[in-house]
Amino acid sequence: MSRRLAQESPAATPAASVPAVRAVIALGANLGDRAQAIGAALAALDALPLTTLVAAADLIETVALTLDGPDAAAPAYLNTVALVDTRLAPTVLLGYLHAIEERHGRARGAQVRRWADRTLDLDLIVHGDAVVDSAALTLPHPRAAERDFVLGPWLAVDPAAELPGRGSVAALLERLRDGGGGGAV
Repeated sequence: MSRRLAQESPAATPAASVPAVRAVIALGANLGDRAQAIGAALAALDALPLTTLVAAADLIETVALTLDGPDAAAPAYLNTVALVDTRLAPTVLLGYLHAIEERHGRARGAQVRRWADRTLDLDLIVHGDAVVDSAALTLPHPRAAERDFVLGPWLAVDPAAELPGRGSVAALLERLRDGGGGGAV
């Protein structure tokens, strides 16, 4: 196993001495056999190097969210949230998430419409308390606090969850459901 998996740069600490952090990954699918794709993705997460699947919330069905807002005419999503303990660096974990998506037919690139229907979508929501703002990755996820389909399942598997820089997931979800925007999409 390459110790560089847990590193951002070659000068970083060897993987064996890097402590595991809790990462939160949102999973969703609205095309094909949605439940099968999410189940396979959860198994793939648990098989990642330096990573252990800790918990996954029950699947929920939600209205598709598009750039124009909720779209009840689009195929509905199945969503869940997984908690993993990992020693992988955030960008390395993100690379693995993209590879899992690609194995399930997820296309990326300029020709793909943003927020299009998907066979599988994996979003890295938090990676410990890391704050990252790069072209490739923003942590915590910039829209997590606005998404009932992220906050609800996350709270179900971690009642004490905190979104770094935003506060308690329970309080964020309560605000969202009380009319703070986002709704149950």
